[in-house]
Amino acid sequence: MEQQIITMLELQDEMNEKVHPEWRKQNFAWYRAIWIESAELMDHYGWKWWKKQSPDKHQITLELVDIWHFGLSLSLIEHNSISQSAHRLKQDLDSSLSSGEFRKDIEDFAAHTLKTKRFDARRFGRLMNDIEMTFESLYVSYVGKNVLNFFRQDNGYQNGTYRKTWGGKEDNEILVEIIERLDPASSSFRTDLYGLMQNEYALLSA
Repeated sequence: MEQQIITMLELQDEMNEKVHPEWRKQNFAWYRAIWIESAELMDHYGWKWWKKQSPDKHQITLELVDIWHFGLSLSLIEHNSISQSAHRLKQDLDSSLSSGEFRKDIEDFAAHTLKTKRFDARRFGRLMNDIEMTFESLYVSYVGKNVLNFFRQDNGYQNGTYRKTWGGKEDNEILVEIIERLDPASSSFRTDLYGLMQNEYALLSA
């Protein structure tokens, strides 16, 4: 688990550097992104008592993954090394327990974020536990999204030459199919995923 967190931290650092080479010195409002995403998370879970609502598990998962991006960024800033950051995140996630009150836990998480302007991985882990989201699911979803974003950028996404449809399927669909062929527990999961995407893109988008 700790090695997988290290992989995600490395990915996040690289992605942030694409946005700004000196991103750590920019004082970006990561906490603001977290509480805004928390509000969207509440919407997808449902809170309106005057209409019928059912939790959208897929969208809830995506929102938690988005929050995790910003949480990783804050953790990278707060700690001296990636290994130190990974160790602390693992400790916090391991100590999280479900309360069974997802709406209240979202509010507690958002309130704590606004008050401290920090990311509380223990409270985040509680949200995961509330909806029975596994760490494996978080890892696969996070790495998949980041690798796809890198791949798009590396293949002309900004200048419009990237082909989002490969062999009649969108790249998001291809991504899911490729992930199913790999072992997410492997230390080379990230590089294996990128390599297979290169092969599929060259074959299917020609």
